[in-house]
Amino acid sequence: MIVSAQGCGFRSSEALEIETPIMLSGLPGGGSVTGRVANCLPLGNDGKYFLIGASLYTHGNVWGIANPPQDWNVAQDDPAPAATSAEPARVPAVSVSKKVWPYNLFPQGTEAHRGRK
Repeated sequence: MIVSAQGCGFRSSEALEIETPIMLSGLPGGGSVTGRVANCLPLGNDGKYFLIGASLYTHGNVWGIANPPQDWNVAQDDPAPAATSAEPARVPAVSVSKKVWPYNLFPQGTEAHRGRK
């Protein structure tokens, strides 16, 4: 198993669909964590094992690793400063040109979701 603060990779005897919700249990301290399948790759050519890449819904040191890297600490020591203005923050307008990639891959009006495999 390969772990990080955002996810993990593990070997499975079954292929899993991308976006499949998963629960990993048996973590140190008896805990569990939930996430989703982000990637599934065959290991070898025999189809017996797969490398599953999982993205966790809860980020941080859920693995109980002593002295994890600093970027694994998701709790902030200093809370973010609160907005002092009563006005809502202004969001810049987004300009989308349908004549540039990725929009120019389809003729106008023919975009369609290909569906899941």
